[in-house]
Amino acid sequence: MSLRRRTLLKVIVLGDSGVGKTSLMNQYVHKKFSLQYKATIGADFVTKELQIDDRLVTLQIWDTAGQERFQSLGVAFYRGADCCVLVYDVNVMRSFDTLDNWHEEFLKQANPPAPKTFPFILLGNKIDIDGGNSRVVSEKKANEWCASKGNIPYFETSAKEDYNVDAAFLCIAKTALANEHEQDIYFQGITEAVSESEQRGGCAC
Repeated sequence: MSLRRRTLLKVIVLGDSGVGKTSLMNQYVHKKFSLQYKATIGADFVTKELQIDDRLVTLQIWDTAGQERFQSLGVAFYRGADCCVLVYDVNVMRSFDTLDNWHEEFLKQANPPAPKTFPFILLGNKIDIDGGNSRVVSEKKANEWCASKGNIPYFETSAKEDYNVDAAFLCIAKTALANEHEQDIYFQGITEAVSESEQRGGCAC
């Protein structure tokens, strides 16, 4: 049996309430879409396994409630994230305007070692509504925002029509994996020191 490296990647999905975060995750993981809206309370996660090159990757996708009162979910929720997905609704300008707040909030709470290069991905959801006639945020505007944040990848999606959902999450997985590699290098010295002391002193539990 070939020894494959299993990798668990933690992905956090952020954005205003009602932009379709849960719908995108359900479409990606379960291939299901529900028209009934149910607000997420607190935080919830789903997992999906996929293979990228020779790596078996488990994506652990965390969904947060977009309501402001749940924004203080605390550091534990954000800590250890390998990628952050920001979602807005192309038909609701306010959901686009709050992206700066979500971006900032994540960096503040997660406190990654290299905030400037931490991987974010932006999803503009609900492009199917009204045949695209009711959209208020143009693709150009979204791309400009991404450029201002260090050229983060941007996908336009429809959870309902299952449009671009797989492509977006594959990009998310690959981006998170690349970040995880960098973190491996970053923490290399520390893990070596730890394993030596474990060998000497046995279990420290």
